[in-house]
Amino acid sequence: MTREERIQQSETRIFKAVFPSTTNHYDTLFGGTAMQLMDEVAFITATRYSRQKMVTVSSDRIDFKKAIPAGTIIELVGKVSYLGHTSLKVKVDIYIEQMYCDGREKAVSGDFTFVAIDENKLPVKIE
Repeated sequence: MTREERIQQSETRIFKAVFPSTTNHYDTLFGGTAMQLMDEVAFITATRYSRQKMVTVSSDRIDFKKAIPAGTIIELVGKVSYLGHTSLKVKVDIYIEQMYCDGREKAVSGDFTFVAIDENKLPVKIE
């Protein structure tokens, strides 16, 4: 399988409903909750690509372009954007969909870096 085919096959998409229990006093999704969901999608994407033990080592940048209101559906999309010797980067985007209307828009995007580790938690080559 080529590198590009592996990247395509490891792309991860998760949908969530935004319930009031995950929102702040402005009735929008907590930023920390968005970051937690993004890190989870990034981890799944990195693991699906490498099929190795992966750990998050950094979140390079997270841009909150639009508030995510309660009562919406969000889609998180993770895709490998860079491959190194022992590390890789995953770009995660969050899209908002209204429950009862067509269309969607990008709300948040961020980059997460992962390192492959062995049983001693030392970096290893990504196969």
